Amino acid sequence: MKKFKRYLVTSALPYANGPVHIGHLAGVYIPSDIYVRYLRLKGEDVISICGSDEHGVPITIKARQEGVTPQDIVDKYHGIIKDAFRRLGMSFDIYSRTSSPMHHKTASEFFLNLYGKGVFEEKTTMQYYDEEARQFLADRYITGTCPHCQNERAYGDQCEKCGTSLNATDLIRPKSAITGSTPVLRETKHWFLPLNKYEEFLREWILEGHKEWKANVYGQCKSWLDLGLQPRAVSRDLDWGIPVPVEGAEGKVLYVWFDAPIGYISASKELTPDWEKYWKSEDTKMVHFIGKDNIVFHCIVFPAMLKAHGEYILPENVPANEFLNLEGDKISTSRNWAVWLHEYLDEFPGKEDVLRYVLCANAPETKDNDFTWKDFQARNNNELVAVLGNFVNRALVLTDKYYGGVVPEAGELQPYDREVLGEIPKIKRSLEENIENYRFREALRDAMNIARLGNKYLADTEPWKLAKTDPERVRTILNVALQITADIAIACEPFMPFTAEKILKLLNTEKLGWDKLGAWPLIEAGHRLGKPELLFEKIDDSVIDAQLLKLENTKKANQAKEVRHTEPQKEAVAFDDFARMDIRVARVLEAEKVAKTKKLLKLTVDTGIDKRTIVSGIAEYYTPEEMVGREVLVLVNLEPRMLRGIESQGMILMAENAEGKLVVVRPDEKTNPGASVG
Repeated sequence: MKKFKRYLVTSALPYANGPVHIGHLAGVYIPSDIYVRYLRLKGEDVISICGSDEHGVPITIKARQEGVTPQDIVDKYHGIIKDAFRRLGMSFDIYSRTSSPMHHKTASEFFLNLYGKGVFEEKTTMQYYDEEARQFLADRYITGTCPHCQNERAYGDQCEKCGTSLNATDLIRPKSAITGSTPVLRETKHWFLPLNKYEEFLREWILEGHKEWKANVYGQCKSWLDLGLQPRAVSRDLDWGIPVPVEGAEGKVLYVWFDAPIGYISASKELTPDWEKYWKSEDTKMVHFIGKDNIVFHCIVFPAMLKAHGEYILPENVPANEFLNLEGDKISTSRNWAVWLHEYLDEFPGKEDVLRYVLCANAPETKDNDFTWKDFQARNNNELVAVLGNFVNRALVLTDKYYGGVVPEAGELQPYDREVLGEIPKIKRSLEENIENYRFREALRDAMNIARLGNKYLADTEPWKLAKTDPERVRTILNVALQITADIAIACEPFMPFTAEKILKLLNTEKLGWDKLGAWPLIEAGHRLGKPELLFEKIDDSVIDAQLLKLENTKKANQAKEVRHTEPQKEAVAFDDFARMDIRVARVLEAEKVAKTKKLLKLTVDTGIDKRTIVSGIAEYYTPEEMVGREVLVLVNLEPRMLRGIESQGMILMAENAEGKLVVVRPDEKTNPGASVG
């Protein structure tokens, strides 16, 4: 096996349009942190890189929904994510962001390097264009009916109901998510990375050179390669992102899949002036920790980019995990079906390691797995409290009781003592093999086996029964138990750093390196220990019931959104009464917020018969910019009324959608202002 002088470990950049949840942690961040902490304990030269991914269409959509700028969105969630990671004990050497000046500069230079070598193919393609909004539409800004399952809310890149990948042109009756109008196809120019030209290299590098990769990663790569790679656009028409740095590319930015992985390089540049030795030296081992939805980008696309550049090393491994479900259902940000990290940390203070332990013990390493609150409770109570916490507490309490908290001198070790201590180097070897092969669940089991070994040792030797009859034997037993406790502090540090720190505090000793694991003795006789304290506490049913109720309320809220509004029918009216209402198509000419209100917009509309002012309570759902140019339906003969000192001359017709949001009722096709509705 090749030996490396240093390690470069990257963790997938979390997308800054929402907080981090337990699926992200189990899939990427906890495995990454375990690996990095282990390398540091061994004294290896390692840097751990992460940061927020802050470009792309979903961020612009969220900004539009909330009536703020994309920068506002990424600033908000970058702060939430970074702080939550810090509180969980994630030990990144740097947590950067792709909106930083360093990243913009690095990504632009990377593009120009490939552009100067003639790597890209320049193509003119047909793309949907919104004539009302006067802009090209990204896939996520196009909705329509899925041709496969007839879901009427499919996106231009995927139907979330049936999971089918789509092209925007596949949609039936496509609509712009910005204005609701029917988009038209127009020509636009983009630059493409010709992945097909790197297919032979990737096939040899992955399929022949990295057969040791996890089966799920290797299999997905083989599937992509067997289907044949196609050129992939590296630019798109958007106003949020890194501008394409060449002439004739006005209004175009680097596609987020192209700029995001370069974020690992730009963050490394921010971290150290010696960044090149981690990125350009063959004696560096680069490992990408990602979820399975990112396999193609980190195993095929990014390596092709690095190969095209020519100066960078390629990843040695990409140990992607599968997905974690929650209580038998797929974690969903849009449905709020998740356990959010920042909320967990607020609701379970001091229990950072409980979450780290449970998510590692139940990690989706080879297949999708399920998180349940009952399992969380059981693992805390039956494993952390009853096994790990119980052994450490007994060792410290007995020493405090019989020897005043001072490590006793060990007498001659008996065969059983030597047998027990001889198991620890064996466990250490298994631990190392499992961590270095990214089998973190098994590695955690190894670490816990040291505590199990200690519990069995105390149960078998029963020092509390020998205190009066054989005090010399008790001294030896408790000395051995304390050495095992110190071994546990070393072994559990990659998995539960807060717990390791507590154990070291109880032992009143400094942090011990990995080379000390299994050594004898780790704590000298005569050393004074700290005051015994419990490492963990049991979690009551009431705490778990509260979390289950929280999820049940979320489920009910989601179900309510899916149910059509079925208010009772109002009293029947005569046709003549209905005919008295004059409802017409109007176009919004101007829009502005009404000062000192949250809900009101002042609109100037063209009704076809005149131009008039209407005050409407829709400011929570539409920005003034979104309303200008829209066609709306207006009850034009409603009696005028004064609202905040403004005379409102009519009413815009609105309806409540499944999410409880007011939406404008509008003609299905473009219509002239003044057209009557009846």
